[in-house]
Amino acid sequence: MTRRSTVTMAPPYAVERSLTTLGANLRTARIRRNMTLQEVADKIGVDRHVVSGAEKGKASTSIAVYAAMLWVFGLVDQLLHVGDPETDQEGKSLESARSPKRARQGSALDDNF
Repeated sequence: MTRRSTVTMAPPYAVERSLTTLGANLRTARIRRNMTLQEVADKIGVDRHVVSGAEKGKASTSIAVYAAMLWVFGLVDQLLHVGDPETDQEGKSLESARSPKRARQGSALDDNF
C-alpha cells in the first residue's frame, strides 16, 4: 500500500485556498478559450478527470499538470514569477541579518618596490 502524504490529504488552509483559486483561474481560462476538459486533457496527455481535479484545486494533482495547463492557455510564463527570490522580502531580511555588518579592514598597499 502506498503511503499518502499529509499535505495532499489535508493541506494547510492557505495552500488549499491557493490551489482552489488557481484551479478556478484555470477553469476560467479554459472556458474563455471555448475548450472542453477533453481537449485540454488530450493536449497535455492526461485523462479529463485529472484536468477536472486540477480545476477543483485537488492537492494531489501534480504540479506538472498545473504547469501544462498554463502552457495550453499560453500562460506558462507566469510560472517564472512564482517563488522569485527578488520578491522574497523575508528571505532578503534574513540574509541581510546573517551577513557581516562591516567589511574587514584591508592592509594598505605598499608602493615601495
